Amino acid sequence: MSAIAIKGWCPGALRPMQSGDGLVVRIRPRGGRLDAAQAAGIAELAARYGNGLIDLTRRANLQIRGVDDEGYPALIDGLAEFGLLDADSDTEAQRNILVTPFWIAGDDTRPLAAELERTLAGVSFDLPTKFGFAIDDGSERVLAGASADVRIERGRNGGLLVRADGAQFGLSVARSEAVQIALSLAEWFVVSGGARGEKRRMAAHLAGGASLPQSLRGDAEPMPQSADPVPGLYPTGAMVGVAFGQLTQQTLGHLAGCAQAFRMTPWRMVLAEGMHEMPFGTDLVTDPNDPVLRVLACSGAPRCLEAHADTRALASVLASSVPADARLHVSGCAKGCAQSGSADVTLVASCEGFDLIRHGTTRDAPVLRGLTASYLVANSAVLMGGH
Repeated sequence: MSAIAIKGWCPGALRPMQSGDGLVVRIRPRGGRLDAAQAAGIAELAARYGNGLIDLTRRANLQIRGVDDEGYPALIDGLAEFGLLDADSDTEAQRNILVTPFWIAGDDTRPLAAELERTLAGVSFDLPTKFGFAIDDGSERVLAGASADVRIERGRNGGLLVRADGAQFGLSVARSEAVQIALSLAEWFVVSGGARGEKRRMAAHLAGGASLPQSLRGDAEPMPQSADPVPGLYPTGAMVGVAFGQLTQQTLGHLAGCAQAFRMTPWRMVLAEGMHEMPFGTDLVTDPNDPVLRVLACSGAPRCLEAHADTRALASVLASSVPADARLHVSGCAKGCAQSGSADVTLVASCEGFDLIRHGTTRDAPVLRGLTASYLVANSAVLMGGH
C-alpha cells in the first residue's frame, strides 16, 4: 500500500503517512502504557521493517519510521501479535487519549482510560482526527499544557470534573458518569459545528462564540496546573527524556530489558516503571538541566518531505545558547508540527533561509527573515539573549 500525505490528520498504524524516509507508522498504546514485551517488540519491528528510528510524539504515541510498502504488511502483522492494533482505522483515529503517567494502582485513572477507549469505539459521530481527550485526575494537573479537547480532571474539592478545553470551569461528575459526560461534550462539539472549518478544536470553537449547553456547564474549579515534569527518579520509576523525541531501536530494546513497563507522556519522555536508577544512552536525556530539554525541533529534512532544513542538526548546536528560562522551537516549515504553541524564539525554515519569531508561533510575523544556519550559530548568544 502507499500512504498519501494529507494535511490536517495524524498518522496511525492502519493509516500510515508518507514522509521523506518512508512510511511513518504511529502506535497508540492503550491506556498510555506499554509492557516490556510490547516495547521490545516495537524495537525489533522497527529494526526489521523500518530504519531503526522511533519517535515519541507530543500526543504520547510512538512512531516507527522508514517503513517501505513491501514491509508494511508484515509490520502490521507483528503489531497485531503484540495487541497494538485497533479493529479498523476509524476506531484507531478516534482513540486519541492522553493519560497522566503518575497514576497509582487502584486509583481511577486506568479504569477511566479503559472505559473511554471502549466507549469511543462505539460512538456514532465522527470526530476530527486531531480531537483528543485527557485523563488528568491526579492531585495536580500535569497535562494542562498538553493538547486535548475534553478533559477529565480532579477538582479542588477532590471530586472528578469534566471540562471542555478553553473553559475555565468544569462540570462536577460522579465516577460512574465521567466518561459519558466526556462523550456528550464531544458529541456536542460535532453537532454544534466544531468539526467544520479550519481549526476543528474545542478551545477554538468556544473562542469563536460557541456556547456550551447548560447541561454540560459547571462551576467546578480544577486543581492547580503543575510545571512539566523533568527527568529523574519518581516513586513509580525513572522519567527519561529522549533528545528531540527520537530514539533508536537499540536504545528502546535496552530499556525494555530494564523496566517493567513504560508510561508514555506528551513531553517526549517515558516513565520506566520499576527502575530505581537512571539509565544511560546516547539519545537519552537524564539530567533535568540538560539544555536540549529547552529546544523543540521537528523531524526536518531529509526525513520530512515538506521541511526546508535539517532542523535537528541546527537545534543541537543552538541548544547550549538557550537560557534556562527560555524555549527555542526550530521548525522545518510553517506547520509547526513539533510545537503548536508559543516559544520565546521560533525559527521557521523556508526556501530563503530561517525566519525568526519572538514570543510567538510559526504562524506569527517574524522580526528577521532569511537567516542562514551559519549566521544563527555565530550569533546564537545574541539572538537567544534577547528572548
